[in-house]
Amino acid sequence: MLLGKIVQPACRLSKLPPPGACRHFWGWLNAVFNKVDYERIEAVGPDRAASEWLLRCGALVRYRGYQKWQQDYNGLPTGPLGKYKIEAINATESCIMYRGFDYLDGLEHVTEIKLQKCIYIQDECLQRLSETKNLQKSLLQLRIISCGNVTDKGIIALHRLTNLEYLYLSDLPGIREKETTVRVLQQALPNLELELDLE
Repeated sequence: MLLGKIVQPACRLSKLPPPGACRHFWGWLNAVFNKVDYERIEAVGPDRAASEWLLRCGALVRYRGYQKWQQDYNGLPTGPLGKYKIEAINATESCIMYRGFDYLDGLEHVTEIKLQKCIYIQDECLQRLSETKNLQKSLLQLRIISCGNVTDKGIIALHRLTNLEYLYLSDLPGIREKETTVRVLQQALPNLELELDLE
């Protein structure tokens, strides 16, 4: 009888959750990670708040004047407010999504962004990125690789990044009108070096 009381709960634990339940949980958690905390931005400044958001989502940041990529949330540098300015973002395999893009508004020194294998990056994210006034001035290099939800519409929206010097696009199955998209970008940004690795 005692053995039956122990075995039954153990058997219940071995049952797997229904298909998709884990996916919904991670989607919910990633949405929580991307929720913008405007009070935090005000309290610690845009670069520190954006660093916290990016690292929380699995991205890396590099600060102006430093070569090392910051990847440890708990190891974020401390110091006077505004000392560390984000210069580069590597969002490879991160969970950043449109919901968190308000964190980018106050960043004035970002010159490079890499979006690789970002499952939540879609056209609206690239449109939002290109509408960010500070990024229109500062962003020089952008790499978009293996982001399956990006289409021609999102890439064309990048024409607002008027200082963009280099754009690398690779493994983007959503791009169906490659020639048209390239032509639109080259007309809008004649000094843009565009490197493509698309099917």
